[in-house]
Amino acid sequence: QVQLTESGGGWVQAGGSLRLSCAASGRTASTSAMGWFRQAPGKEREFVATISSRGGVTQYADSVKGRFTISRDNAKNTVFLQMNSLKPEDTAVYYCSARPYGTSRLLGDYDAWGQGTQVTVSS
Repeated sequence: QVQLTESGGGWVQAGGSLRLSCAASGRTASTSAMGWFRQAPGKEREFVATISSRGGVTQYADSVKGRFTISRDNAKNTVFLQMNSLKPEDTAVYYCSARPYGTSRLLGDYDAWGQGTQVTVSS
């Protein structure tokens, strides 16, 4: 099983930037596809971005495309989510996730999850 720990969340004004990090350890962390999901109060957890094990394939939700960038450093077993031009509607708990196969936008395809990190964007 892969263990995941997120960091980097916080408070920022609209238009600002944050970078989230997810440190992975355990089973084949460097060969797992990774994903970021988010959950706002009263809403279901939703897909944000995903990256393949070697970083060659990325996918984004339409709501963040052009503003967020997912990347990974396999030497450090860390995945990043650079978030620019943040909007109040980006406010949510952000979760890192892992799966042993290719990229996926589906929450149910992931078998490892971090504890989440809060991102708050004020208007």
